[in-house]
Amino acid sequence: MNRFDLTPYRRSTVGFDRLFDLLENNARASSGDNYPPFNIERRDEDAYRITIAVAGFSPADLDITAQQNLLTVQGKKCDEAIDGEMLHVGIANRGFERRFELADYVRVENADLKDGLLIIDLVREVPDAMKPKKIKLGGNTLEVVDGDKKDADVA
Repeated sequence: MNRFDLTPYRRSTVGFDRLFDLLENNARASSGDNYPPFNIERRDEDAYRITIAVAGFSPADLDITAQQNLLTVQGKKCDEAIDGEMLHVGIANRGFERRFELADYVRVENADLKDGLLIIDLVREVPDAMKPKKIKLGGNTLEVVDGDKKDADVA
């Protein structure tokens, strides 16, 4: 495994510790299990969708937990009694845990289970106080209204 050394960047930057930790943890975890398969889709500038293949899991078997900057999806499959003898087992019937690191201001908007796919919609909602504002010279300011900038005179 090739490991990228982030030490020179850590020495010359301030406040990026979380990003570097995320990159290092992701590199360590990427060599693990790939079950269940998933897709991450960007649907809009501030909208995302995670789709996880969870065939055989019911809503009662799935647990979705969103906390600050972390989305955890767990599947706990109960051992069901099978009538008869299994000759071949090709359908995965084991529990799993998937973790997704979320950026600041990203929240879960909706989750749905349809056709064996768990669909989780995410949106990024940056507070108005964090959005960039332009300041004009001469006492005029710019205010943000519904994402569009509008001039406002200050008397």
